[in-house]
Amino acid sequence: MRRLVPGPLPAALATVAVGLVMLWLAVGAQATVPAGAARTSGSVPKLIWGPVTLPNGRSAFPTYHRLGVDVFQIDLNWAQTAPTPPADPDNPSDPAYQWPAQLSQAIAQAARYRIKICLLVQGTPGWANGGRASDWAPNRASDYGNFLTAAARRYPSVHLWMIWGEPNRAGNFYPMPPNSKVGPRRYALILNAGYYALKGVSKANIVIGGDTWSFGTVEPADFVKWMRLPNGEPPPLDYYGHNPFSRRFPNLSEKPYYPGGRDINDIDTLDAQLDQVYHRPVKLWLSEFTVSSNHGNRAFSFAVSRQAQARWLTAAFRLANSVNYVAGMGWFDLVDQPPLPDNQALTTGLLTYQLTPKPAYYAYQRAP
Repeated sequence: MRRLVPGPLPAALATVAVGLVMLWLAVGAQATVPAGAARTSGSVPKLIWGPVTLPNGRSAFPTYHRLGVDVFQIDLNWAQTAPTPPADPDNPSDPAYQWPAQLSQAIAQAARYRIKICLLVQGTPGWANGGRASDWAPNRASDYGNFLTAAARRYPSVHLWMIWGEPNRAGNFYPMPPNSKVGPRRYALILNAGYYALKGVSKANIVIGGDTWSFGTVEPADFVKWMRLPNGEPPPLDYYGHNPFSRRFPNLSEKPYYPGGRDINDIDTLDAQLDQVYHRPVKLWLSEFTVSSNHGNRAFSFAVSRQAQARWLTAAFRLANSVNYVAGMGWFDLVDQPPLPDNQALTTGLLTYQLTPKPAYYAYQRAP
């Protein structure tokens, strides 16, 4: 499942734990909720992160359908899928590959409800990076490209692909020295390899690169500037992914308040920079946005009331639909964590840990 890694946000967000989604599977029975409202033609696609199944073993996809979700986002971990080197790395049938059953389940359920899948592919096996941890880049970007070729052949119905998650922060992608070109340039190599691998399987594949978050070890403004190939060109991509977490209520009229940072109110600034770098319009894939309700927690030090959480969600989706450069707007996540000591449990869900709809549930459902 997805590893949420927004990292420390100045005076706003705390670090995020690994594997939080698995804790969601400890909550109660599936909620009964009304059918989703009709959406406006031409609306920005609605994205979400969340579990594949609820604790009673039932699929979560009927809930996503009622919410009006267009795209379900989920991880594909290279290190777990290829723990040993494949002899034929482009071939998804190579016996070294251990494709996750849960992902096949998600793809089948999504197809039933006409929900698209977006795969975030990250995690380097030790055999590909010199025995380091999985958050280290591969020694050869071509190994990552080979894996994406096999994955695209394994999942031909999937056409949305994210290249790593929040690589601009240490803890998600190494090497990433602070305020240095080293990390962005290393990332550019795997984005380049992934792009051509995915396009080589199907021209319909959409490659989402960058995938930064609001701040980071290398801040988004610098990451975009320094994300270059050895020839000095920016790596190819279709959309630029970004997680614009913020403690500011969504409102594009506000000016940037932190140099180099890019939160929800700075997406116009990010868009303008991308247009300059790529010399063409580049749409934003805003994979994750959220705000905690009730109390701060182990991931976010900032929280609002449940009613205010719904207002934040509504404002964020309205903001995304008010411009012409957003390709998708996402929410993290579906279900709150069960209570933990010291208020550490995440409360970013649309449902309580008992699966009761919060006001944000209906706000997401009504979002354009």
